[in-house]
Amino acid sequence: MRPSLQRILQTLSFLLFAALITLAAFPMVSPLPVDTFLRMDPVVALASCLSARTLIVVLWPAAAFLLTALVLGRVFCGYVCPLGALIDASDGLIRHGRERRPGGETERFVAWGRLKYLLLFSISGAAVAGVSPAVLASPIVLVTRFFGLLIYPAAALICSAALTLVRPAADALGLSGLAYLQIDIPRYAFQWFTLTTVGGILAAGWLAPRFWCRYVCPAGAAFALFSAKPLMRRNVSDACVACGGCRKACPMAAIPSNPFETAFMACITCRACERMCPTGAISFAAGGPASTTPPALPKRREMLLAGLAGVGTAMVVLTGLGYRRNEIVPGRIHPADLIRPPGAVPENDFLARCVRCGVCMKACPTNTLQPMGMGAGLESFFTPRVTPRRGACEPLCNVCGHVCPTGAIRALSPEEKIWAKIGTAQILRQKCLAWEFDRGCLVCDEVCPYDAISLRTVPEASVSVPFVDESRCSGCGFCEHYCPVQARPAVIVEPMEAMRLSVGSFRERGRAAGLDLAIGRHRTPERTPTVKGDASDGLPPGFTD
Repeated sequence: MRPSLQRILQTLSFLLFAALITLAAFPMVSPLPVDTFLRMDPVVALASCLSARTLIVVLWPAAAFLLTALVLGRVFCGYVCPLGALIDASDGLIRHGRERRPGGETERFVAWGRLKYLLLFSISGAAVAGVSPAVLASPIVLVTRFFGLLIYPAAALICSAALTLVRPAADALGLSGLAYLQIDIPRYAFQWFTLTTVGGILAAGWLAPRFWCRYVCPAGAAFALFSAKPLMRRNVSDACVACGGCRKACPMAAIPSNPFETAFMACITCRACERMCPTGAISFAAGGPASTTPPALPKRREMLLAGLAGVGTAMVVLTGLGYRRNEIVPGRIHPADLIRPPGAVPENDFLARCVRCGVCMKACPTNTLQPMGMGAGLESFFTPRVTPRRGACEPLCNVCGHVCPTGAIRALSPEEKIWAKIGTAQILRQKCLAWEFDRGCLVCDEVCPYDAISLRTVPEASVSVPFVDESRCSGCGFCEHYCPVQARPAVIVEPMEAMRLSVGSFRERGRAAGLDLAIGRHRTPERTPTVKGDASDGLPPGFTD
């Protein structure tokens, strides 16, 4: 059986999505913005613009697809959405060999049809109050996080294992490039959350085809509101013999018991009914009679209550102990490990804009960006944070800001990024090999790209000990990452003196604050680190003869 045009276009869209997620890396080589699909999601646009109190211009594709729905109906759901494609593939596996009962699911879950609209109004209410809940319900955010933070690392693991198997043969054949090839395997926290959310959506196919799309998806609800009477719509001629085949074929239960009628707000124009019709009575064309069934819309009171529920949820978040104002005021609690990516806007604006899609984490070349847990409050869950022990922030890398779809992380030039201070390192003397144990160690000094750590001689130590020059430290975390002390390292980065600007130059602000941030300084002979005293322990950790 030849694949339909809808299936071909849906597959091509899915492959484009997967390619863009794969190309979200440093350096950027993608001809298209890697966040293209995120820009199409009306939930991302609605939640981000309302909660940030501003119009985010780059999200214009979402508005364009909503206007397209006036003409073509829910074409985004049937042809473009990568989560919809994944659900179709999963439903095909789940329901293989199971006969679909015509209209059965519609009668069982008819009351659920209002759920997606209530969820959309609840998201809108929370966003108006200043909290963006897109992390839980945006289809593109969910599938982006699934592929970027779960499928991609799993694929890297499989490729690395396969490479291990073929390496002896490659070495024997003299294929040195393949023999010495290494594949980095990124690792992320809270994989259970990513797997559970998408896994639950796919498992719902046991209940009904496209269960998520029919009853839950708020983006589908937004498109449905614009698809009440599309220009291109399903028409049924008098050749119909009422065989019921179209009702069986429809994955959205958009065809009621009367096959001449269509629930246009549910129809995704996949044309499965048209292909199934034995008499050719069904066609999709412009105009024609619009015989439609009444949509399963919630009542005004229900919509009001849903919006108020969203506002109430936002109030719970905004009155939590973890809520932080942008200003530095007494009583503000800021966790020591909450280090935001370079270029992150002030915290309140950051939380309002960030949709927790995970693209910045996927693109980070050192794997230092990790999802935040509950330690900074519910509102910070799954937002990105720098984890220096896992990886350092590469000074010349600015990819996280360029892949962010909502401006939660500013897109900086490499020169500006160097000045985007994210924290300050400090030496824990009670753990430092030089300070506490009188062992020569110069790892932190050698790896610091900003030359912010120097070794000095002090009377109380028999070896040179490290000091941090705060004016030269950007908080990149190279020192913490490479510190040989296990468990908690002897040098840590905390978000002290981090620069968070919505507008303006980081370089100008840094210079005004007395910072002296630059990379690639050449050491002078006077500043060459030396180790005095007993050298019987050999070279410091991290160095070999």
